[in-house]
Amino acid sequence: MAVTSQLPSRTDVLVVGAGPAGSSAAAWAARAGLDTVIADAATFPRDKTCGDGLTPRAIAELDRLGLAEWARGRAHNQGLRAHGFGQRLYLRWPGGTLPDWGSAVPRMILDNAIRDVAIESGATALDGLRAVDVRWDQGKVSAVVFKRGREFVEIGCERLVVADGVRSQLGRAVGRQWHRDTVYGVAARSYSDSTMSHDPWISSHLELRDESGEVLSGYGWIFPLGGGEVNVGVGTLATAKRPADVQLRPLMQFYADQRKKDFGLSGELRMPTSAMLPMGGAVSNVAGTNWALIGDAAALVNPLNGEGIDYGLETGRLVADLLAEKADLAASWPAVLTREYGEAFSIARRLAGLVTVPRVLSTLGPVGMRTDWLMVLALRWMGNLVTDEDRDRAARIWRWAGRRSITLDTRRPFS
Repeated sequence: MAVTSQLPSRTDVLVVGAGPAGSSAAAWAARAGLDTVIADAATFPRDKTCGDGLTPRAIAELDRLGLAEWARGRAHNQGLRAHGFGQRLYLRWPGGTLPDWGSAVPRMILDNAIRDVAIESGATALDGLRAVDVRWDQGKVSAVVFKRGREFVEIGCERLVVADGVRSQLGRAVGRQWHRDTVYGVAARSYSDSTMSHDPWISSHLELRDESGEVLSGYGWIFPLGGGEVNVGVGTLATAKRPADVQLRPLMQFYADQRKKDFGLSGELRMPTSAMLPMGGAVSNVAGTNWALIGDAAALVNPLNGEGIDYGLETGRLVADLLAEKADLAASWPAVLTREYGEAFSIARRLAGLVTVPRVLSTLGPVGMRTDWLMVLALRWMGNLVTDEDRDRAARIWRWAGRRSITLDTRRPFS
């Protein structure tokens, strides 16, 4: 199959959104022998607001798709350089059941490559179709309504996968609700020339200050991309009770100006964009009888580091397994999400929420940064680097904390 302008009247699986989540779902569904169409509002290649970082967990999923060595050839890193509160720590990716390296690839390039894998796997790709509504038939989605230019067109489907990102217009059409009582993120990113574009470490500045010197509940990052370029960005956390009161793009410029000398940044920041990120499964109505939300549309973003690519790739694969089994998604998909991410998201968003409380980060940050073993644990937990196979103390503590946390939730993830 390929990218086509021919509009099919019907398909087994219709995937809306061709980011990592949607393309992963389309690739695995097509590999399972299902007639699969993947549609996106944009014309590829296209950009997306993102830090472009690929953690070892994301690399593991790219490896399943056949793209790990391609990612290593773009740029690869051995861990995180953490800056803040007078300290600088070098924290290697721990390896174990996951790869011991990470990467960073601009989304303009990464998303196109993953979608190409879906096409090579047999999916049909459609550009320039913005999903705006669904048709119902006896409680099931029977078709999706798209706007193409000035006209409206429809594609019928047996199963629907909603992967249209954080705003998820199609998700709203099927009943998705985002709850802002738990932590969410706001972030901005840009690109800059840099003499550190081949740095073997990604850098995070955990002591993010504004121009008045106030410590913010977030961090800044500089991720090397190779080829003389880095991704530069800032992100902060917020809740409905403590909304983010910050101008992101001026903050990003201020952060870049502070780091210009150390990272050899030069020229203006290019392609600045910003986004608001639902996190930690803070959405309800994630599935119906024959439809499911995945990736960012299901708020599958790590509250502790803003990472979402790994969850997108994973949930694309996991939902395709259910599609191949012809499972009732209304019951099975929320159960899968809860099993895979519920406890971890519960404790992660509880910890991230604490950071939004005034003076908590400025008080606890210096203590944490002076304790190497604690920061190693934090990297493991924040980076989503605990798998079901891990049986070490760090993994056991994380699971124990997750089990305790979820019992205290007023609203559990994905509910």
